[in-house]
Amino acid sequence: MNTNATFRYPVALTIAGSDSGGGAGIQADLKTFSALGVFGASAITSITAQNTQGVRGIQAISPEIVEGQIHAVFEDLTVDAVKIGMLHNREAARIVARSIDRFSPSKIILDPVMISTSGSKLIEDETIEIIVRELFHRVTLVTPNIDEAAFLSGMPIRDEEEMGIAAQKLLSLGCRAVLMKGGHLEGKEMADILFTRDEEAPLRLAVPAIHTQNTHGTGCTLSSAIAAYMALGKELPEAVRAAKDYITAALRAGADVKTGHGHGPLDHFFAPVPLIKMKI
Repeated sequence: MNTNATFRYPVALTIAGSDSGGGAGIQADLKTFSALGVFGASAITSITAQNTQGVRGIQAISPEIVEGQIHAVFEDLTVDAVKIGMLHNREAARIVARSIDRFSPSKIILDPVMISTSGSKLIEDETIEIIVRELFHRVTLVTPNIDEAAFLSGMPIRDEEEMGIAAQKLLSLGCRAVLMKGGHLEGKEMADILFTRDEEAPLRLAVPAIHTQNTHGTGCTLSSAIAAYMALGKELPEAVRAAKDYITAALRAGADVKTGHGHGPLDHFFAPVPLIKMKI
């Protein structure tokens, strides 16, 4: 056995809920990390009973186990990036905030999961205030979809101009950067726009609309792809651009595949990359 290893894998940690249907949450995150050549670790915050048609039930993991999972990963592995998904209750949100302060990860993507693709509510009302107050200023990027951004900004979002206004409101709440995902808007394009405090001009990334019912887990996949690319050393704009390319290709590859009877998943493994080795 060789004990003189000089390499390690890039590591991304997902802190999120489990999707029994396999299309979103922890499952989508780990598939995305693996597809991009990144070693995935996980801390499960809640378990859902769901499939492509909807969420049937949610049970939170005990705070002690949530915190234990996070600490176990950080105390053993070199974590290059963190993706935060569904935090079902306030205890989980507070644990994540404390863990960020304790372990100081430098690259953190927060996907403020509140509503599933099928329209099911996934988060307790009192948790949202804690996420905004305790996490927005601690993370690198927040990635709300249109419905989530409208809720968080307190305004309707019907076009890209209103996306920009809402983004500025979220930046004023403490975010360093916001990726406004426009896939839910009607139109010939699917446009995501990156707004940051440091850049005057937002980064607009648009592709022709893909007509498919297989959109389950798109938000989870995009945010975890950004985390994976940042774990590989890309800066935020470059990581967002690469993640947009990845999810677009995954949507196209899985557009004509039937998985279940509702909103099916993407094809995460349309072009898998072997685990990448980094020199220590």
